[in-house]
Amino acid sequence: MTDAESKALKQHIDEELATGKIRPSTSSAGAPVMFVKKADGSLCLVVDYRKLNDVTQKNVYPLPRQDDLMAKLRHAKMFTKLDLRWGYNNVRIKEGDEWKMAFRTKYGLFEYLVMPFGLTNAPAAFQHFMNDLFRDLIDVTVVIYLDDILIFSEKPEDHPTHVREVLSRLMKNQLFCKLSKCHFHVTTVDYLGIVISPAGFSMDQKKIKAVTTWPTPKTVKQVQAFLGFVNYLRRFIPNFSSVARPLHNLTKKETPWSWGSLEEVAFQELKSLVTRSPVLIHSNPDLPYYLETDALGVAMGAILSQRGPDNANYDTHDKELLAIIKALEEWQIFLEATDRPIQVFTDHRNLEYWMKARTFNRRHARWRIFLSDYNFEIHYRPGKQSGKPDALSRRSDYVELPSEPEVMLPAEVFANTSEEELEIVTEIRSKLREDPSLEPIIQFLTEDADNAPPSIRKAYRDYDWEEDLLWYRGKLVVPDSEPLKERLLREFHDSPLAGHPGQQRTLELISRNYWWPGMKSSAKEWVECCPTCQANRRAHAPVIALKPLEVPSYPFHTISYDFITGFPKSNGHDAILVVIDSFSKFGHFIPTTKKITSKGLAELFISQVWKLHGLPVRTISDRGTTFTGKFLRALYQRLGIKPSFSSAYHPESDGQTERVNQFIEFYLRSYVAADHSDWASWLPLAEYAYNNAKHSATGKTPFELVYGRNPVMNPSNIPANVPEADQIANTLAQEWKEAESALRMSKERMGGNKGMVPEYSVGDKRLGPFEITEKISSHAYRLKLPETLRIHDVFYVGLLSKTHESPSQPFPERPPPETIEGEEEYEVEQIIDSKRQQGKWFYLIKWKGYGPEDNSWEPEDLLEHSQEEIKRFNQARLRKARDAAKSL
Repeated sequence: MTDAESKALKQHIDEELATGKIRPSTSSAGAPVMFVKKADGSLCLVVDYRKLNDVTQKNVYPLPRQDDLMAKLRHAKMFTKLDLRWGYNNVRIKEGDEWKMAFRTKYGLFEYLVMPFGLTNAPAAFQHFMNDLFRDLIDVTVVIYLDDILIFSEKPEDHPTHVREVLSRLMKNQLFCKLSKCHFHVTTVDYLGIVISPAGFSMDQKKIKAVTTWPTPKTVKQVQAFLGFVNYLRRFIPNFSSVARPLHNLTKKETPWSWGSLEEVAFQELKSLVTRSPVLIHSNPDLPYYLETDALGVAMGAILSQRGPDNANYDTHDKELLAIIKALEEWQIFLEATDRPIQVFTDHRNLEYWMKARTFNRRHARWRIFLSDYNFEIHYRPGKQSGKPDALSRRSDYVELPSEPEVMLPAEVFANTSEEELEIVTEIRSKLREDPSLEPIIQFLTEDADNAPPSIRKAYRDYDWEEDLLWYRGKLVVPDSEPLKERLLREFHDSPLAGHPGQQRTLELISRNYWWPGMKSSAKEWVECCPTCQANRRAHAPVIALKPLEVPSYPFHTISYDFITGFPKSNGHDAILVVIDSFSKFGHFIPTTKKITSKGLAELFISQVWKLHGLPVRTISDRGTTFTGKFLRALYQRLGIKPSFSSAYHPESDGQTERVNQFIEFYLRSYVAADHSDWASWLPLAEYAYNNAKHSATGKTPFELVYGRNPVMNPSNIPANVPEADQIANTLAQEWKEAESALRMSKERMGGNKGMVPEYSVGDKRLGPFEITEKISSHAYRLKLPETLRIHDVFYVGLLSKTHESPSQPFPERPPPETIEGEEEYEVEQIIDSKRQQGKWFYLIKWKGYGPEDNSWEPEDLLEHSQEEIKRFNQARLRKARDAAKSL
């Protein structure tokens, strides 16, 4: 430590001790200290609390968005800016927790009694403190960002009253301002780096000068520093993303450092654009908004304006309909829930009819739900009249993107997502006040929260009332309505996007967005009584002898893969390649053929896995010839991948893939058609359902561990927290640590589990329920079987499982097939349609006792016992044709 640093340290300790902010400590903790230079060259002591922050539970209280703060100032004519002295130090550390704040120096160990800078939760805690203090004034006469307070008034004569009210509250709470940083009763003010006036917003001249005098970067870090600074000003810089792209590309890890003419031009162009930055006007909600969009290739342009003396020009980037979506997102605070329709102009006529379409793919379904929150009309305007957005999107330096194949959702799946989910929320809203148990809570939140006694306020503190909906700890409260609960249980258990998960996973899926008392019991009963689960799950889950693997340190470090074969042909496929990440448990289910070669397997891996996750360090598979072929071994050696193969007859080392195989077989049995010919089309949904389910080994969903968040299961108007990039990175790092710890604990448990190795046959569907008529022994029972089922009626107990029944989930009255000459036959209830194909007649059959989802096309030669039904169908079709001819 230098003499200057020692002097600054001693001075800091003496001052803080004198003011009572710190005290000598005997804590077992002790964070190190360091020094940073202030703008005037003096040294400032900073405590390095990174270790403490790593183990601190994060406070997610939101900080206000800059654009949201600015939007509140649209009518302001007079401003006063206040800067609190001592900032975070105004908040007292909770008594008993001071030892956690300890820091060590050459002069001894000390601990803070007030909240210091450097704590991960300090900004959230301080913002919460300030919002509570000025709750009734925020967005009315004051906006606050941490310790920066801006008082604003529409009428200058009211401004002194507003200022006195704020100062009075500060005085009562012993909060003081730094006079040198305060500005009183001004018409132009610099707030958060933006110059604000009644006319609008502009850039601070100091920041413009800082950019224009910025030296040419010599390293990647210097480029990142420059981009970080100008990114703060991007709303004032037209076409910012495209101009800055060469500099952004230079910061990518895979890009070698090379400062050439392209980078220099981008650097100088950004500096030039900063000096030409426009003044952005305030929006006026009483006037209609005009949104003009255009997209071409990878570029997108959008202009938001209002009729008046000036127009505000903005821009953003990416593709035709997406241009409208992104523009609405960018200006959400202005455009959401407007009284007058937003007039959207585009140079693509087909978008005028897009909202009226009845069929949507998955992406459009998500966009349609988003757009339902906006009051807008789309109007066609030819490109030659769309000069402003076209100028943003039709730049010569953009390349055309290749067309992207779009997977369409099956109709029955889509019916279970968007409209039904919105209907559920609407129904919840309508039934909330019909539930007498919720009446006192709603009354408390909507009428007399301030006058309620402390005991009531404490009892209802976890509830909120927003958008005419009741929320409990951020989750939508479902009123006491059995039909409503059953709809939600079907949505999050029975639907293909859920995949008939077990009790815990069903509960976890529902509880992401919804809550009601006794929800755990409801989920347990629903899953126990589910006919599909009881028919398709194995009777018992034997304990398998386990051989745990080494725990990898990050996703897709180690992957295991296996084949599931024995499927009928479906879209040219008869097998599934299952690829599982050993860390996150993320899975890919890839349709293929059982005759695939080692070379074909390598190509499949590159096209389906490598492009998404990169090369693994280690792979695990069985000893099939496809996995052990010379080609793959040579490829592994060339790429530096270490393959592991499970020992013959003992595939314990590949147990995780085996367990996923069981899930896939169960999922497909639950949803495929009766002839199993459509299983390949269900694989994407099976993969989604698997990756969206919380895994017992990690305690998180595979999707969350790979992407940092859970996917949207169904489009809805339930608010979702979508984290920013930095937050996702921090969340992922923390979740990887938690997952690694959970995997190690799971490995220890597995190591002590000796178990047994069961033998399985490929899972057939189970029949039933049947009545037990006699207990033969402790291991065998006699069942009452229908006469048509000509098999022995005594069964081993391991083949049986107890039936759980519920009135809301009746077992389908499906008769067992009759056995004729050793072959199973099913009874035809009705012939629905016919077609001629390759010289043969085929009939669409409705089977007796089965639902429409089991209807199937059958050739005439397999319907020899249904000639009467065929005759009746042909006669009815002939009569229908005659009647149609007569009407002409």
